[in-house]
Amino acid sequence: MIRKRPSSIYRRRPAAVVVGGGLNALGVVRSLASAGVPVHLLAGSPDLPAARSRYVDFHRYDDREPENAVGALADWAARQPGPRRPLILTEEEKVAAVSGQRAHLESNYVLQLPPADTVIRLLSKDRFHAAAEAGGYVVPRTRHIGSIDDLDRLSALVPPLVIKPAGRQRAFLARFPRACRAESIDGARDQLRDMLTVSDDLVVQEWVDGDDSTIYFCLQCLGDGDREPVSFVGRKLRAWPRQTGGTARCVAAPEAAAALIPLTTRFFREQGVIGLAGMEYKWRATTREYVMIEPTIGRTDHQEEIATLNGVNLPWAAYRQALGQVAPRVARVAPARIWKDPMADANAAAAGEAIAFPAPSDARVVDALWRRSDPGPGLLDLYDRARARAARLMVRRS
Repeated sequence: MIRKRPSSIYRRRPAAVVVGGGLNALGVVRSLASAGVPVHLLAGSPDLPAARSRYVDFHRYDDREPENAVGALADWAARQPGPRRPLILTEEEKVAAVSGQRAHLESNYVLQLPPADTVIRLLSKDRFHAAAEAGGYVVPRTRHIGSIDDLDRLSALVPPLVIKPAGRQRAFLARFPRACRAESIDGARDQLRDMLTVSDDLVVQEWVDGDDSTIYFCLQCLGDGDREPVSFVGRKLRAWPRQTGGTARCVAAPEAAAALIPLTTRFFREQGVIGLAGMEYKWRATTREYVMIEPTIGRTDHQEEIATLNGVNLPWAAYRQALGQVAPRVARVAPARIWKDPMADANAAAAGEAIAFPAPSDARVVDALWRRSDPGPGLLDLYDRARARAARLMVRRS
């Protein structure tokens, strides 16, 4: 529940509904709260970071299957009659579920989603690759692997290689990392033989040389027509696991904005994308070009709050767009803010991963969990870790 007395502006604004409970959702909740937007959060557990925020009215549902989100949203709307609310998704598998059942939700929610066929195309790594290649964009050479018979297709690629599921797959991610690097064709074949026992929808790509700090991202909120999207460009400073993992630490990258904003906008416009989206790139120094890696469609990105921290509040832009209002003004922040995922960043530091790119010396590091104005997520995370540490010590002593 919301634990502070809302202002009159806060009470007057329609609530937003956010689905998901991780660090991604926590950044969305805090971004909306900073603009005075009340938030209803639907998530699978009260122990998730976003559910512990003082800014949410929390509603629990069984999220063990992605499709359950559709029923939970319909049930919640039936209990909370009112105008259509802006809906913000924070998890990839929920995007596919909501998109496929949008007709059941549109009477109660404002869904800023691309057409269903666009969602299907861009959520699949091999279909995205085909669309980008057809449009003349620079992408890594890629092969789809669906069975043992497809392993001969790897001979057309130049190692090192990276292996990924073509889409979000729970069974695969329960056994394997979301991306695995192979140093040779034979090494990739060995890994794929094991992976194919779990999934028949995998992609293998040529590795783009460069450390984690050469990975950039362009986050956007796109409207209909020719209106200029609200955009933010950042770069990773550290990832975990190294080279193939998610963002552990990142910063604004205004030096790349002039190149990446038009490139990202053109691709998304061609594909019919609206709402929240993002594109990840890797800078290839040998050819001096940005290589498209993969998009984020219909939801916020893991590190979405880095944009808000640096003056570009994309969830607030999506909320205003859903209500038919003009985009908010962008107020760039100086000095720059650095966003970090505390657990991933600590793991990377413990493994000896140095930060290759020197961030601005006056930049302020902001922890994704800890905020003086919203202490619950950080304090309860500290309590959970202390309790887990005590339990491990008791097991050792016994």
